[in-house]
Amino acid sequence: MAAQVSYDEVETGTELPARSFPVTRETLVRYAGASGDFNPIHWNERFAKQVGLPDVIAHGMFTMAEAIRVVTDWAGDPAAVVEYGVRFTKPVVVPDDDQGAVIEVSAKVAAKLDDQARTVRVDLVATCAGQKVLGMSRAVVRLA
Repeated sequence: MAAQVSYDEVETGTELPARSFPVTRETLVRYAGASGDFNPIHWNERFAKQVGLPDVIAHGMFTMAEAIRVVTDWAGDPAAVVEYGVRFTKPVVVPDDDQGAVIEVSAKVAAKLDDQARTVRVDLVATCAGQKVLGMSRAVVRLA
């Protein structure tokens, strides 16, 4: 499967469709099982608070993975992402209630990098409860 977005039709400043990703304690337990990351800060409220966190927090890699879905859904192919990096700036705190937390992600094409390789840089903004949770969140995407 190849990217479905045409490099020629994309301009710097193009905004990708924003998405919201709900996160509950159940989501974290499922992710822990899939990833093998059973650190108690991701499921044990008492432990998380003992180590100085406000509550249970989402896995950093989970947060990163949810954010890049905005790009892979837009491009139409996860393999179109050839590079991706972030800095973790704030944890996603996941309370033990029916709502949990919500990660809000927006993104835009920040630059056309290489006409021959048909690559663009996409900058992402990920927030939770009004605070930026990922910094320097950037992906290089190869388009059709």
